[in-house]
Amino acid sequence: MNILVCGANGFIGRHLVTALTAAGHRIIRGVRLANEDDDMAIDYMRDLTPQVWLPRLQGVDVVINAVGILTEDADTSFDSVHRDAPKALFAAAAMAGVKRVIQISALSGTNEDRHLQKLTPYTSYTPYMRSKREADAALMSQPLRWLVLRPSLLVGIDGASSRLFRTLASLPVQMLPGRGEQLLRPLHIEDLCSAALQWLQDDDDHGKSAVIDAVGPDILTYKAMLSTYRRAMDLPPAKYFSIPMPLMRACAYLARPFPQKILTLDTLKMLEENNTADAENFVALLKRKPRSSDAWFNDIPAENLRVMALSGWITVMFRAVLALMWLVTGVLSLGIYPVPASLELLAPLGLHGSLAVLVLYAAALMDIGIGFACLLYPSRLLWMLQLAVIAAYTVLISIFLPQFWLHPFGPILKNIPILAMLFALLAGEKNVKTNPGKHIEARP
Repeated sequence: MNILVCGANGFIGRHLVTALTAAGHRIIRGVRLANEDDDMAIDYMRDLTPQVWLPRLQGVDVVINAVGILTEDADTSFDSVHRDAPKALFAAAAMAGVKRVIQISALSGTNEDRHLQKLTPYTSYTPYMRSKREADAALMSQPLRWLVLRPSLLVGIDGASSRLFRTLASLPVQMLPGRGEQLLRPLHIEDLCSAALQWLQDDDDHGKSAVIDAVGPDILTYKAMLSTYRRAMDLPPAKYFSIPMPLMRACAYLARPFPQKILTLDTLKMLEENNTADAENFVALLKRKPRSSDAWFNDIPAENLRVMALSGWITVMFRAVLALMWLVTGVLSLGIYPVPASLELLAPLGLHGSLAVLVLYAAALMDIGIGFACLLYPSRLLWMLQLAVIAAYTVLISIFLPQFWLHPFGPILKNIPILAMLFALLAGEKNVKTNPGKHIEARP
């Protein structure tokens, strides 16, 4: 069959493309930028009418929507990406005579019985989940054969959330939201793909339209899930500390300006709702039991998992340490450390009077700017800038203040571990800055 997979570059989309290709299907990859012969350029912020989609669906037998964002930003919105574009796609699929449509939605712990009774719909949902449910409803209203898969947390070596939880699990001391008793039923990505393939391969009598909660066989608490990841990495038990949920919500509120999409008020709410459901229908669709939590990473050496996980938080720690160093240095230079003493250090460089004061404060403000950039705008350019600044400081001190090389506190020698951190960050930084959260995953 000719299958259009929208979101083919995302975690779910990549695995679906691999599974469907191995089964002999021809895949059309719906992606933001079309680079290959079988790529189709799509934009879920702009492709909001059936007329845009209709010519693209000629000759397409199956449409799979695996597009989603975890949080909104200035360029993306839940309503467009999760609801409006999929609604237009589904309507066009009905007009074009597409045989089947699979919608990768998301599992919610919210009680949905009242929605079936046609009371005010989706009012208790987060904006993320509300937009997903509205797209589900739009698909169900079309004269199509459809499958709505609502996965719990998905597990996979290359999944964003799976990487995050492995990183958190590798910490020797772990902070739990509340007591870490939130319930989850994680599912391995390969089982989700197998279920979609199984539905497509069933004949008309068995491949009926359905809404399926896609969940794994094990109900785990959040704490137990982290422990499962630690066992997979062959790490000893960690020390756990509880953070009251009001404090977690306060931290999520304060974290809004920072470049992260994990600790938000909405993600905390979804975690608190308990991400579980009955597995009976999914097992019936899959025709076997899904992979258990102890077998998530059986084919991957524990050492490889450890290295990947440790690199996640070590990088963050390096950034935080560098930010603290630059910020404290800058603030101290603004006057907390006696200004006359600072000016004495500039005198051997030939800087005196107002010029010395100007250089002192300019350097202090530069240090503060670099500190904030470490937190807000990490990049190759930033690490290279810091290497250049530290190298310049070291050269100037070596020429004009060489006695500091022999100082018992080692103020210049301390540049060596700082340089090592910068080289590590530079080596790990991607050449091209990407945003993996845009139009990619149905839910990490």
